[in-house]
Amino acid sequence: MRRDFLKLCGLAGLGFACSGGLGGLLADDKKEQPPYDGPFYIVFNASGGWDTTYLMDPKGIEGINRLYQAGDILTQGNHKFAPTEKHKQGGLSNEEFYKEFGRELLVFNGLDYSVNNHSPGARYMATGKLDSLAYPTFAALVAACKGPTCPLSFLTFGNYSATGNVVAMSRVPYLPSLQRIANADAIDGNIRSPYHDDFALARIEQALTDQRDSRSSQPKLPRQERAESMLYAAQVNSKAMARITPFIPKENPKERLAQQAEIALASFKAGVCVSANLSIGQFDSHANNDPDQMKLIPEFLAGIAYTLHRAEQLQIREKLVVIIQSEMGRTPTYNNGNGKDHWSIGSIMFIGPGIKGDRVLGATDEKQFGVPFDPQSLAIDKEKGIKVRPEHVHEALRQFAGIADHPHAKKFPLSVAEKEQFKSFWG
Repeated sequence: MRRDFLKLCGLAGLGFACSGGLGGLLADDKKEQPPYDGPFYIVFNASGGWDTTYLMDPKGIEGINRLYQAGDILTQGNHKFAPTEKHKQGGLSNEEFYKEFGRELLVFNGLDYSVNNHSPGARYMATGKLDSLAYPTFAALVAACKGPTCPLSFLTFGNYSATGNVVAMSRVPYLPSLQRIANADAIDGNIRSPYHDDFALARIEQALTDQRDSRSSQPKLPRQERAESMLYAAQVNSKAMARITPFIPKENPKERLAQQAEIALASFKAGVCVSANLSIGQFDSHANNDPDQMKLIPEFLAGIAYTLHRAEQLQIREKLVVIIQSEMGRTPTYNNGNGKDHWSIGSIMFIGPGIKGDRVLGATDEKQFGVPFDPQSLAIDKEKGIKVRPEHVHEALRQFAGIADHPHAKKFPLSVAEKEQFKSFWG
């Protein structure tokens, strides 16, 4: 039974990890760990490079876009955004998104990605480190710092997902997979068809525990110790995973982000997950930029809204920190195929507890270049300001999450000078 559970974990790309390694599992209490109670972190990735002029950084001048003029730009509180209601192909328009979430939304414009290639850009945005393949993503790092023993501590659905070997990466591609994993002691995850009755399962678990205790002081080969540790991990975590079952929806949503969100949110609610990396692709609009972006940006916003609404239903909305990003922007000019190519200036957005909304920081000029920014006053300063790069954002995220001084974070320094660190960025 446990062997089948571990085999299923392997097929689904699941892993179990703890800060002390596998040996640490044997030193833990026999009882399962209490549920992780938040905060929870979701990173939304618009993979391929979004056109920020059709979202949070509108430009209605000099042919930068072809769907609206400067006089058509809309506002909601302190936010300015492109009008998309008439141009969207399904999903959620900017008008709808900002009307509902503008008061909670923090936007930073003029982020300097420094590169305009997908792989290094995605790595840089995910980790805050451009010149290393060893650094973990923020989602992985915060999971390792806050909930390393959670069975699904770091969930990822694509995009750059390096862990830096500080936490296990978990992949659960479909809700039926989550159902089977959550009920590993039942046939095909059907709780009405258990392999064993409760009393028999309890005796099996007691026998396994007694066997582990009797052998704990005996010398073992590394392979044997690892096998016993993994068996114990399966024993402990299968009970924790069962807590997910009540929060798995009966019907699987059709939308890409909604499917990913349901898996992540059910895992959050059950207290077995700290962070999730969500992603949809096809934003790389080298041809026919406008129709492609008007299909994908509304889909992306609809997925974010779905996640926030569902989190509200599950009563974890007030614990959910949301980061919304892409690895690059699109050029301010069109190519011969009516598309836009890679651009190394873009934007990032945040929603969550402790984040003051209805704010827009940073800016781009009329040619869509980033404007220097003063990290101390949070104001535009063309003379003494700096180019804000992903490491500045990640340093702020680490401070916000309270993990900047954690040993895992110190293992992966971002080397942002104190004078360049944001002050009161989160409000």
